[in-house]
This record gives sequence, C-alpha cells and structure tokens, in this order.
Amino acid sequence: MNYELVCGLETHIELATKTKIFCSCTTEFGGEPNTHCCPICIGLPGTLPKLNKSVVEYAVIAGLATNCEISRISKMDRKNYVYPDLPKAYQISQYDMPLCKNGYIALSNGRKIRITRIHIEEDAGKLVHQRGNTYVDYNRGGVPLIEIVSEPDIRSIDEAKEYLEKLQMIMRYIGVSDCKMQEGSLRCDVNISVRPKGTEKLGTRTEIKNMNSFTHMTKAMEYEINRQIDLLESGEKVIQETRRYNESTGCTESMRGKEDANDYRYFREPDLVTIQVSDEDIQKIKERLPEPPEVKLERYTKEYGLSDADADLIIKYNKISKYFETASKDVKKPKVVANCIIGQIFSRLDGDGAKENFDINVTPENLNALVKLLDEGKIKMNLLKATLEKMLDTGKAPNELISEKDMGGVDPDKLKAVCEEAIAENPRAVSDYLGGKEKALKAILGAVMKATRGRADAVEAEKLLAQLIKK
Repeated sequence: MNYELVCGLETHIELATKTKIFCSCTTEFGGEPNTHCCPICIGLPGTLPKLNKSVVEYAVIAGLATNCEISRISKMDRKNYVYPDLPKAYQISQYDMPLCKNGYIALSNGRKIRITRIHIEEDAGKLVHQRGNTYVDYNRGGVPLIEIVSEPDIRSIDEAKEYLEKLQMIMRYIGVSDCKMQEGSLRCDVNISVRPKGTEKLGTRTEIKNMNSFTHMTKAMEYEINRQIDLLESGEKVIQETRRYNESTGCTESMRGKEDANDYRYFREPDLVTIQVSDEDIQKIKERLPEPPEVKLERYTKEYGLSDADADLIIKYNKISKYFETASKDVKKPKVVANCIIGQIFSRLDGDGAKENFDINVTPENLNALVKLLDEGKIKMNLLKATLEKMLDTGKAPNELISEKDMGGVDPDKLKAVCEEAIAENPRAVSDYLGGKEKALKAILGAVMKATRGRADAVEAEKLLAQLIKK
C-alpha cells in the first residue's frame, strides 16, 4: 500500500529585541549561567510582568510578512505545566486569541502551506546535563518568542525543508530574528502522521520536539515516516505521543504521551492587560516592511539579469543583497558582481553565520570600482579576480593595487613573445597537449598569465598558444 505524509510544523523563533518579554533583562545569547535573569523572569512571588511593546510590533511584522490577518484585540494566557526549566510552573503565552492568524507561505511548486496562527510567548530556561547531574540555566527564560503554527499541509520532507527555509529567510529579512538554529533562536516541533494515499481521513500523529537543524529534521522525519508505516503494515496502531530525535542512533524515541490543550488548563493571564493593535499601528508597520524576498528574486532576474539560482543565493541574506545592489550601481554586467560574491567572497565565509554577518574587507564601493575597470576595458577578468583576492586580504581599494601599467594590457607582439617563451619552458605540457590532454594547455596558460602579471586576455592567450603549438 502507498502511504502519504501529513505534516505540520510548530516553529519557535526567538525575537531580536534587546530585552526580554516581561522585564528589562538582556536577551543576549550566552553569558555565565543564571546571570541574565531577575526576580520577574524567574517568577519570584510578588513580581509583576510588563509586556514589552517591541515584542508585539515584531510579531505583527512577522504576521504581515507571512500574509496573516492581524488581530485588533488579543490577550495573554497562562499555560500551566510543571517542568524544571519553568520556575513559575506556568508559561505566559496566547491561547484562543492569537495576535496573527490565517496566513501562508508559498512554495516553489505553487502549493501554499497555510499558517494557522502566530502567537507571542516567553521562552523557558535550559536544562544542562553533565556527568549524571542536571543543572538549570534560566538565562533564556523570558526571552520573547513567536510560535508559528502551520496547518497539516506538508506532503513531503522536501516541502517541510523548503517551508522552514523560507520561514527562516523571511524572518531574517524583516529583522525580527537572526534565526540561528545552532543557538536555538529557531527550532521547530514536527507533527507527523501517515495515511493511505488517496484517503482524506487523518492518521494518528506524533510530535518530534525541538528540531534545531535542517539535517536532523529531515533524518528524524524519514525515520518517523518509516516507523509509522511499519506499524500500520504490521497491523499495529500508531500512538499519539511526543518523541525526540536521537542523533547518535538516527532514531526517534518516545518522551511522553501527547498533551492536548485541556491538559494545560489555560486561563487568562490576570497580570497583563488586553493587547490592542489599531489600523494606524498596522499601516505604520507595513510602511517599514522591506521588499519581500520573492519580489526581490523576480526583480534580480529581470533588472540585473541573474539566474534564479544566483539570485536565490544573493537574496538569502539581507546584508548581502544590500551589498550586491550598492556594488552593482551603474555597472554594465551585474552578473560579474554576483559572481564575485558567490565565488571568491563566499569561499572565504564559513557557514550561514559568517554569511549572515558578512564581515569582509572589501566595501561595496570598492567592488563597484573594480568591476567598472572591467567595464571600461582597462583590465581583464583574470586581473579582476587576482585583484579581488588582494582586496579581500588587505582591504585596499583597486587603485591602490592596480597600476596604470597593469591597465595597459599586453600588445599583440609582446603577447606572442611571452607565449613562445612559455611553450619553450614547458616541453612536457606541450607534449601532453599534443597527445590529447587538453588540460595541459592550462598549465602553459598559467605561465603566460604569471609573466604578464594577469594583464593578458586569457581567452586570447589560450587561442594563441594552441595555434603556436600546432604549427
């Protein structure tokens, strides 16, 4: 029997506010355990929370960016449960009146993954397990979160990955979170069930908690889908439960029975007032929203002539897209700028974090000046690449690294003489080339480029070398 995946994600995103949701403690990541907390965020008796206005604004921004309706009236609720990382024995969250609802994320295949709701809440602390002991660090407690809950519209692992990647990109783009999964500022719970293909009835779902990497999420989903199918094929039932992914075994493991809403005994938070968002507030926030990634993608392909793949890589990070636009101003071929970023600059940046920070020695104005030298025919592509490497090393402008002599090119007679000399000095490469090894010509070309300090036209020089060798 063929089975179909039915999946929805509950994505928790830490907001990039400077202070926590109900107090003035810092949200900065790290720090010595239990140094970023106060009587309010650890819930000491007699303390009163005060809602951070920026949290509401950030959540509204997230809602607008994901096509949600914004609730003009919402409230905070108490979600009651007992766990060591929650000192109050309840979490302040939202239940039946979330701030945002009825949105969607559009996938590349044309399908829309509906967003049921986006609500604000406080994060819990963190349990640290060491040498058989468990310690509690409350630094993270009270950090503001938005929880983005999708409908069970996801039908494949690839769709789940694309949905989460798009959500991550949008949240970074609008500046509400850095979405660093390795630091826990984006993590998701994956709700999975399977059903016979072609049927409408939902199967029994399980929830895989706290996925904090795309790789682990895809592996956990693959295992859990196969586990559920094996159970059904064997005539057994899938139990509704909460599971965790074990990285060392590659398996999901049972944690506890899955809770329902009534298990949490939600009731209105008595210490906080109703949240009101006016039409004027929403309009002001809309005016601050940056250009949506999908609109920017279309503009980059049409206005700058980039391929979809290259545009995707550029727009993934807001800093990089701003850099690209500045560096491409008034250049003839923005594709050259994109190639410099995607090729040489990206090769020096290790991972998403480095690309997100985009801390490089070359200013966009200096890259712009370098590419314009190519536009004006003063330098060739090989010299551009060599100069860009030096700029990345030193931070110097192109006019500090390229002399007037370098921009003069190489006259035909000089180029021929250099090619003849390179042929004479590389008899083995010549023999290999004549024997059918096309790559051997590149070795001789390298000698020509070195002798001309990169001023020769590589295409022209390679053509001339081939002609001289075959004479």
